[in-house]
Amino acid sequence: MTTEATLPTTAASPTARQVWTRARGIALALVLLLVGAVALAVVRSDARHGELDPRSADPYGSRAVAELLADRGVSTRVVTTLDEARAAAGPDTTLLVAVPDLLTERQQTGLHSATSGSGGRTVLVAPGGAAVERLAPGVTADPALSVDSTLAPACDLPAARRAGDADTGGIRYSTHLEADACYPSRRLATLLRIPDPSAKASAQDAPGDTVVLGARDILFNNHLDEHGNASLALQLLGSRDHLVWYLPSLSDLPDPDDQRGFFDLLPSGWLWGTLQLFIAAALAALWRARRLGPLVPEKLPVAIRASETVEGRARLYRKANARDRAATALRSATRTRLAPLVGVPVTQADSPESLLPALSAHLHGAPGDAQALHTLLFGPPPGDDAALIALADQLDALEREVRRP
Repeated sequence: MTTEATLPTTAASPTARQVWTRARGIALALVLLLVGAVALAVVRSDARHGELDPRSADPYGSRAVAELLADRGVSTRVVTTLDEARAAAGPDTTLLVAVPDLLTERQQTGLHSATSGSGGRTVLVAPGGAAVERLAPGVTADPALSVDSTLAPACDLPAARRAGDADTGGIRYSTHLEADACYPSRRLATLLRIPDPSAKASAQDAPGDTVVLGARDILFNNHLDEHGNASLALQLLGSRDHLVWYLPSLSDLPDPDDQRGFFDLLPSGWLWGTLQLFIAAALAALWRARRLGPLVPEKLPVAIRASETVEGRARLYRKANARDRAATALRSATRTRLAPLVGVPVTQADSPESLLPALSAHLHGAPGDAQALHTLLFGPPPGDDAALIALADQLDALEREVRRP
């Protein structure tokens, strides 16, 4: 009996070219996504450099405001720590807090304590809900933003009436305090001026106040010449002789006891959005899940060629490295076909005691061939793909030899 075999390339083994053909679309999409993200980051980083910095001449800087204030005799000083900002509070000073949301809860409370009763003006630029409630108690930020960016004053505040329309549309605020509510959007103000109750009670000539501004646009260089932005900015920031511009920075270290965790830094909307995604995923899983119950046989709508079925199962075996199951299937099918050819009932095809003697007698083989037949038809599983292919070739050769007249 001949057991020599060649090692042909299996159809289940994809070539390098096939793998590249299948994956090149995904690879190209990933490369384009990466390039687009880098380009967008570069563009945004250039455009937003020095944002709300009175020393920056970039489009989103605020140097133009500082220069116009200087022409009117108002000095501008930039501070980057909370201690400097608190020390600067006074009746002849306007303190502008550029990014109130970057301050911790304890920093916001401490800053409000320093400015309350100082007689000066505090300008809060677009503070969020938590920040405005601590820096301006009694004021609440609405979750819905203004639809329009350019709004009309619609109030009796002289600075707003002289400025006219301005780009204050952004965060909307409500309050139960006595305040000037200007530039409303859907009945909620985007600019509030709240007199300082403690300063008013002390009967000062120029009582202090707090201005809550819902948007940053009137302070940007590229928006200052639009509508009444310049007039409104100069009047809000030029009411005192000195302007202290507070830009929170990394050097302004918070109290170690007031460190915020990862979830504290996430906006509340992200948490609600994540919960909604989980609910949607659970509903989709229930919708697409398999229905419980017994299997229901059904006829295939089209006829599938046997070769396609064999190749599909071979691919599954190869993907799972199930060479043992593949070898068992090959040997079982060969034994089932060989048994009738050598006069053995099909029911005894898997019995070595019945099949091997009849097969040896049919082939007129030597005693050593019986051991080779046992290894071929009932032996251990192959150790690699090459051995599996060799086994398939040897089983084909054996069946051809048995069928030979």
